Amino acid sequence: MSEELLFAPLGGAGEIGMNLYLYGYGKPGETEWIMVDCGITFADGPTAGVDVLTPDPEFIAAEAAEGRLKGLLLTHAHEDHVGAIPHLWDQLQCPVWATTFGANFLRRKLIDEGVKSKVPVLEISPGERFDVGPFNVEFIPVTHSIPEACSVVLRSPKGTVLHTGDFKFDPDPVVGWTTDFDRFKAVGDEGVLAMTCDSTNIFSEGVGGSEGALFDSMVETIGACKQRVIVSCFASNLARVLTIAKAAEACGRSVVLVGRSLDRITQVARDSGYLKDAPPMLRERDAAHLPPENTLIISTGCQGEPRAALWRIAIETHPRIRLDKGDTVIFSSKIIPGNEISIAHLHNELIRRGIEVITERDAPIHVSGHPARGEVTKMYEMVRPRIAIPMHGETIHLQEHRRLAKALEVPETPLVENGSVLRLAGAEEGASPEIIDAVPIGELAVEGNRLVPLNGELIRGRKRALWNGTATITVVLDKEGNTMADPQISTSGLVDLHEGHIEEGALDAAEDALDDLSSKALRDDDALGEAVRVGVRRYFRKTLDKSPIVTVHLVRI
Repeated sequence: MSEELLFAPLGGAGEIGMNLYLYGYGKPGETEWIMVDCGITFADGPTAGVDVLTPDPEFIAAEAAEGRLKGLLLTHAHEDHVGAIPHLWDQLQCPVWATTFGANFLRRKLIDEGVKSKVPVLEISPGERFDVGPFNVEFIPVTHSIPEACSVVLRSPKGTVLHTGDFKFDPDPVVGWTTDFDRFKAVGDEGVLAMTCDSTNIFSEGVGGSEGALFDSMVETIGACKQRVIVSCFASNLARVLTIAKAAEACGRSVVLVGRSLDRITQVARDSGYLKDAPPMLRERDAAHLPPENTLIISTGCQGEPRAALWRIAIETHPRIRLDKGDTVIFSSKIIPGNEISIAHLHNELIRRGIEVITERDAPIHVSGHPARGEVTKMYEMVRPRIAIPMHGETIHLQEHRRLAKALEVPETPLVENGSVLRLAGAEEGASPEIIDAVPIGELAVEGNRLVPLNGELIRGRKRALWNGTATITVVLDKEGNTMADPQISTSGLVDLHEGHIEEGALDAAEDALDDLSSKALRDDDALGEAVRVGVRRYFRKTLDKSPIVTVHLVRI
């Protein structure tokens, strides 16, 4: 059988975040794989007690166990592209390639997670070509909202694939390199079989704004504020942090960093040779000693995350930072889809306290790190692939991206979802790409120091308890089933303090269930426990229209 060139996303197809992409080459059953990115996403509100989700690596973990996962390539250092590595590493066990900044960021993250010594992280430079398994690899510099982002070129005997990663075309990115247009054109001239391309801003016409253009508008916005100012942005957007800091300096304000992720990313930046011309940045403990009118705080939490610094500041639980009526909070970020409600809560909490809120709707204080429609078009014009694979977007983004690719006369535009195995090239030269298989996919929740299935019993049980509450019934019997003490009940999230009569009714239901049992059943622990559980649960269903988790604690004397 002939070799095949394959593509299989385990995350990032039909969603924004949790990027994990596989490219394979070889004969069926002997395919060797490389992985591009390995990221997390953040759980939404209804996911009880879970903050972080990773893709389920079941498929590639099995391949890795057979020695067929040859390496992991990182396009850049955002959490949705690298954040799952510490959690999934034991199942992957392969070398990791990244640029200097990406490698330094990952090493710091691995130290925090206690797995640094296990992971071989190899630094590469753009333009350097190296082999990983059956692929010859090249990184091409692109601009993004974090330094040293790259697109990845994968050359194989069956053709070349370009994986764009996250990118934009910005002539003045403030921090980091600009996009290497000449290299993209040269790769396009070589001939590109397929391009996997960013879809995030496919509905935004034209081109995105330049990071360098924000300085003047940021100075104007900050300069109009009379009291303390907080500017919240993504911690990883070093260019934005530098722009805000320089604008603060121009307005006569000292800069204070608030949030562990800001401390971490700025240290990684300095270790990588960046921020040499940045104004001094103070720690949050220094904020109390500065006059409010001369203070600017850069804070994490622009997406309304309940554990982030800005939310704690807003609800007055932060240990060091306080806001007063007349202070200003500037949101130098966009709203990520899915975060609208949490951000609205944060805005409302601030406004309720008399704090002015400024967003990108009020002033030009944010530009995206992703390509608008015009930039995606230019990428296609440079690369000229035969196959367009829209990626990194929700389904609505992927469909719109397909429409654009068809309008640009790209011959093949398959729609690929998580778990699909797309054959890009096989035995028949020039054949259309075809989805030939499906592999297991899913989401794992980071639960303390372990990973559990998001749709598994642990999380399902927690959700049921969240929505319906719990009740524990203690029943004390002798070996023959005679009651030795009155049943006891404890509930959580089910009845209020003044509703003791409802708990009394539940105890009556438990006793009724015992009275209905035969002598044989009273001696059978399983039958007795199930009868009490069902009886109490039915009582709560009838009385409260709730179906709590009911546990029976049976004591035999």
